[in-house]
Amino acid sequence: MGSKLWSGRFTKSTHRWVEEFNASIAFDQVLAEVDIQGSLAHVAMLGKCGILSSDEVAQIEQGLEQILAKVREGRCVFTIEHEDIHMNIEKMLTDEIGPVGGKLHTGRSRNDQVALDMHLYIRMQTVELVRLIHELHGVLLKQASQQIDVILPGYTHLQRAQPVRLSHHLLAYASMFERDMERLIDSYKRVNLCPLGAGAIAGTTFPIDREWVAERLGFDGIYDNSMDAVSDRDYLLEFLSIASIIMVHLSRLAEELILWSSDEFNFVELDDAFCTGSSMMPQKKNPDIPELIRGKSGRVFGHLIGLLTTLKALPLTYNKDLQEDKEGVFDTITTLTGCLKLMAPILETMKVNAQRMRQSAEQGFANATDLADYLVERGLPFRQAHEVVGRMVLHCIREGKGLADCTLSECQAFSPLIGEDVYARLGCEQVVEARRSAGGTAKEQVLSTLSQKKEKCDKINQWISGVWKFTASKTP
Repeated sequence: MGSKLWSGRFTKSTHRWVEEFNASIAFDQVLAEVDIQGSLAHVAMLGKCGILSSDEVAQIEQGLEQILAKVREGRCVFTIEHEDIHMNIEKMLTDEIGPVGGKLHTGRSRNDQVALDMHLYIRMQTVELVRLIHELHGVLLKQASQQIDVILPGYTHLQRAQPVRLSHHLLAYASMFERDMERLIDSYKRVNLCPLGAGAIAGTTFPIDREWVAERLGFDGIYDNSMDAVSDRDYLLEFLSIASIIMVHLSRLAEELILWSSDEFNFVELDDAFCTGSSMMPQKKNPDIPELIRGKSGRVFGHLIGLLTTLKALPLTYNKDLQEDKEGVFDTITTLTGCLKLMAPILETMKVNAQRMRQSAEQGFANATDLADYLVERGLPFRQAHEVVGRMVLHCIREGKGLADCTLSECQAFSPLIGEDVYARLGCEQVVEARRSAGGTAKEQVLSTLSQKKEKCDKINQWISGVWKFTASKTP
């Protein structure tokens, strides 16, 4: 019979194809450090509760520390023979210190062990992602501060609608990423629960101290039901859902950069460091990195749907299907981290063509709503004002001119309510400054919003600093 750590009940070795199909070590080895972190807390608790002797605890701790050093130095060799990260490390431990290493698994199962590892790992990645989004958010605020007087057309249906400040446009994305950070921070309290001690399904007969382990590992508390503890993957679904929303926001921003950097828009120029050329057309400068960010959103969405599908019909409690929770989560973290690390410098280094933005904002009758509002202020019902201005726009299109280019007599032919003072309302700057309502694009409102966002940015940074001590891959 083979050397599996669980092989006592079996009379045959596994089929030659089963070993590779069943093993998860190819991808779950990324959990090595958190697995050892959890094991160090577990063995310390076994000693505290008198389940293992102090000498046994010392031997196991020393062995785990030696393995941890090898992991960090890249000297560990993981094999599919031992299936997963937990069995690989336990085998290394027994090789390192002898049979006493087998006592580490007292009072726990791989079921609660893997749950612990994933909680520790997602907790760490949650804080790292908040930090990366915080950096991107900071770049958006910096650009918004620097571009406060730049005006461009705002769009609905990808048609010019009304002129807005570039700062106002950028702060819309800052708001999206704020919500992303808030979602991650809120999810942290559901990630930060300790499942260890739930055993395989029903707990353990040993007099363990679950609360002590949870406190040692920096958790806020423990799962109050052992069956839920080993089978819960809600926190991973929530993580993937939040990650998908973040990718939507990154993809939308990437799409605007792709459009804006085209010759048709010519609003911005992306730095050469984030573009590529064509193998055939020497004149090309392609926004490949924003395009890839846009494209990678699909794989993150797919991982969310994949895990939902895996979980939808699983009976309690642990089933091998749950091994499928990891690769999608790991790939999502890699994908999202890469996108965030690139988007910040792309925005920071882009050159803004303020003159082109302003020219575009002055075209396309973006001041039509202001003319309608002008008529409303003089007593005309809005629907009638809307119709009057619509007919004026049609007239201007036929004549090849803008609303501000019409003579007073031309304007009064459509409505006698229009006076000489109308021209002071139709300039691009005046149209933007007229939007003084809360959250509007007038300068005073944009500056107020910018100030509020800087305060919120500082609070999020304080949260990161407060939880960071529990998230680094280190021994407790």
